[in-house]
Amino acid sequence: MKDERPMDEWIKKLTEDSLEKRKLDRRKFLAGAGKIAGLSLGLTIAQSIGAFEVNAAPRFKNYPFTLGVASGDPLSDSVVLWTRLAPDPQNGGGMPDQAFPVKWEIANDENFTKVIQHGTELAQPNLAHSVHVEVEGLKPNKVYYYRFRSGSENSPIGKTKTLPEKGAEVSSMTFAFASCQQYEHGYYTAFQHMAEEELDLVIHLGDYIYEYGPNEYVSPSGNVRAHSGPEIITLEDYRNRHAQYRSDANLKAAHAAFPWVVTWDDHEVENNYANMIPEKGQSAEAFVKRRAAAYQAYYEHMPLRRSSLPHGADMLLYRDFTYGNLAAFNVMDTRQYRDDQANGDGSKPPSEESMDPNRTLTGQEQEDWLLSNLGNSKTHWNILAQQVFFAQRNYGTSTAPRYSMDAWDGYTASRQRITDFVQSKDMNNIIVLTGDVHASWACDLKADYNDSASKVIGAEFVGTSITSGGNGADKRADTDKILGLNPHIKFFNDYRGYVRCTVTPEEWRADYRVLPFVTSPGADISTRASFVYQKDQTGLKQVDSNVVPAGVKLSAEVEEDRNRAHGKAHEKQMKKNGILVQ
Repeated sequence: MKDERPMDEWIKKLTEDSLEKRKLDRRKFLAGAGKIAGLSLGLTIAQSIGAFEVNAAPRFKNYPFTLGVASGDPLSDSVVLWTRLAPDPQNGGGMPDQAFPVKWEIANDENFTKVIQHGTELAQPNLAHSVHVEVEGLKPNKVYYYRFRSGSENSPIGKTKTLPEKGAEVSSMTFAFASCQQYEHGYYTAFQHMAEEELDLVIHLGDYIYEYGPNEYVSPSGNVRAHSGPEIITLEDYRNRHAQYRSDANLKAAHAAFPWVVTWDDHEVENNYANMIPEKGQSAEAFVKRRAAAYQAYYEHMPLRRSSLPHGADMLLYRDFTYGNLAAFNVMDTRQYRDDQANGDGSKPPSEESMDPNRTLTGQEQEDWLLSNLGNSKTHWNILAQQVFFAQRNYGTSTAPRYSMDAWDGYTASRQRITDFVQSKDMNNIIVLTGDVHASWACDLKADYNDSASKVIGAEFVGTSITSGGNGADKRADTDKILGLNPHIKFFNDYRGYVRCTVTPEEWRADYRVLPFVTSPGADISTRASFVYQKDQTGLKQVDSNVVPAGVKLSAEVEEDRNRAHGKAHEKQMKKNGILVQ
């Protein structure tokens, strides 16, 4: 039966039952928060579509394509082309409340002597004057060039590529994946080097922006750039923060060089939020509105399809891409649908709550979607492109283990259901791609992590951050202890960078591409280590190892320091908001 209580009563009830006190039953809270999302926000974007005057002869005071161009969500016959008109990008964009025609064209050559398609899209205020063109009718596995024009201004030229046809014989592919690019912690030198690679696509696994105000979240090597504006809350805040990140020349170059497939983690909204539950210190109403604003700004700045258009505080981001008969990519969202972190979050021993068989990291619908895709896949490799550490990772002691409650270790039943399914299908071609933890790791995926003789079902490659955490080091103070406690983890490194993967039907190779420093521009990139996984039950093999010139060899940092830094940042936010920190 439909509940007839007015919206303001729901808001009052949920606000009184504060999240910090955790007095409200989670299911009731989420149901109530969902009512707020639907009643107070509705279809945030849809409500403002279609009522704008069109400026048919645009003139701009400043260059409008300040945020560059991008392409993404490639298929065998289609790709999304993106840009945004923003002559004053960090002050709301600097555009009037009108719609502006933006011409686009796509060609076989970078000189545009062979234009194959062209058209015009309206850049509208309701989407921050961003443009998402879904070009169809393209040829598979082919490079194209694209550009935009509005008024007398031309955009930079971008290069993109379609995927091979589903089921087509493919001998190899090369792609890179990255995550975690806290603007204040360093320079995007890694993206400068990535743009010079020969890649078929780029996968970004989240933390594209960070929500903190200036110098709230401080890296061990010190902040070298500053966020513009305080902690971001409103739609305009999130738009300005995305624009600040997007204004970086190296990030723009990497976007223009390849098609990107993106997903988010937590900092696109707020650190360690879970579904409709914020970190701390916010009412249900405030957080639902904040999440809706963050989701809309994310869509506005990413090369995503209309199928990902936000509906209030909800946005469909999990989706799949098939690269011929070689690889099936399942791009996941482990943030929007999860149960709340067990044991109050943080680093904790396992508990009855964390091991509850009903807990989920993905939500039931996404889990069903993933298992269906895995069960029906005909490709040589099946990939989970997701956010948080999948393999078991104990960073306590052998007698007093501690695990991250934000990662799959805090949702062991959710992980076990996937593992059991893979076992039931006798699969050994599972590759998990992970970000989040600001360091490089390489892991064997095991049917039972507590049994050294247990079957290897795949591999997990955890990529370091682009900048988050600052310069880093080759090893940390707790590296040897953690590797000793977790024999299925074969590698650790704490420099910044990204992972380049070369895939053939028989072999998966991961090259950990790292920088010795990010606190000043100009660092050279090198391959710290390379690992190969073959489907022969022997697990990961290290095939290359190199010393990184000019890098710190050993730091005093430990795994818990990252959580402490986030905690200090949140304390600063609470004090600024006049909330007593206990």
